[in-house]
Amino acid sequence: MNTIVVTQQPPRRRMLIGSVDGHRDWNSGICACFADSKPLTMTYCCLACVVCDISNRMGECLFVPWFVPLGLIALRARIRTLGGIRGSICGDSIVLSCCPLCAICQMQRELEAMGL
Repeated sequence: MNTIVVTQQPPRRRMLIGSVDGHRDWNSGICACFADSKPLTMTYCCLACVVCDISNRMGECLFVPWFVPLGLIALRARIRTLGGIRGSICGDSIVLSCCPLCAICQMQRELEAMGL
């Protein structure tokens, strides 16, 4: 009878840090634009400044939302991922298509709540 001696363990699979599905909802709802007047005022008065600010706070180039196809959806998905927020890219695209200004205000409020 032959005996096999294992001298090296097989490599481990790397595990994700958190759940892919997220563990919480957005800090505020999509229609909570009037909860904080600063993001609302900034979004309606200078949308370009707000979108560039969100991009900058996420550590991306200021031009991502303007020159990268679907860049704003990518930023929203990144906020969800970093914050452990439930959702999907499909949901992000629907929200940004149906009510982009409300979605951008929500993204700003979430970044504030996350301390970014």
